[in-house]
Amino acid sequence: MTQISAQEHDSYPGFPGVERYGAERSPEDERAHRKEMCALGYRIFGAQRWGQLGDGHVSARDPILTDHFWLLDWGVAFSAATPDRLVLVGPGGDVINEDGKPTGAVNTAGYNIHAPLLEARPDVVSACHTHTAYGTPWSANVEPFRALSQESTAFVFDQALFDDEEVEVLSVEGGKRIAAAMGDAKFCILRNHGSLTVGRTVEEAVGWFVMAERVAEVHVKAPNGRAISDEAAAVAAATMSTDLTGWRVFQWLRRSVLDG
Repeated sequence: MTQISAQEHDSYPGFPGVERYGAERSPEDERAHRKEMCALGYRIFGAQRWGQLGDGHVSARDPILTDHFWLLDWGVAFSAATPDRLVLVGPGGDVINEDGKPTGAVNTAGYNIHAPLLEARPDVVSACHTHTAYGTPWSANVEPFRALSQESTAFVFDQALFDDEEVEVLSVEGGKRIAAAMGDAKFCILRNHGSLTVGRTVEEAVGWFVMAERVAEVHVKAPNGRAISDEAAAVAAATMSTDLTGWRVFQWLRRSVLDG
């Protein structure tokens, strides 16, 4: 993942009513913020008509209990996600509330994918995965993204490929192999399964996922498309691949959900 300089940060205007990128908060306020963004992430996915079969998950690492993370409670539609409908998932898959009392349940693959990944990547706050109209079929090609579009330059130098047949991810070991394959990238193609993104904030992870789906659509619709050169892609990637870009994409997406 590519961080941004203070100069680049200051060169962008803020969004009305939104704290600026990189805002610092108390641990309690950070927990509330991550939960709110996680719930919005699910609603953004729901607005795309993703997750209607109960597939997929958006996680948010807890800033206080850092070996725990938040997921949407079992059986709650993505479009109905709110912070109070998230549950806290601890080591071993225990599902509890903020007081440590058992509550709710989560998608098994949600734990098996997110727990090993968040453990392996202390720099990551959030991971996103769901089955989509273009990310899943493109993953069946077992090929990385090429520089076929502007958005694709955000990923071509920062992607990984999980070439493994455990599509159900019924084991934590499967999740560990995903984490190993992903390495320090922000995007991973899961063979015959779909896309996986991570971010230093929930906003980035969600923004990257939606952008990756657009890139997958281009690849599916133009499989023989002519890519731009590595040199040209690197120029675009200098701005397209930064954390701030993923965060900014999320801000536009949240407006489509909150403002209708």
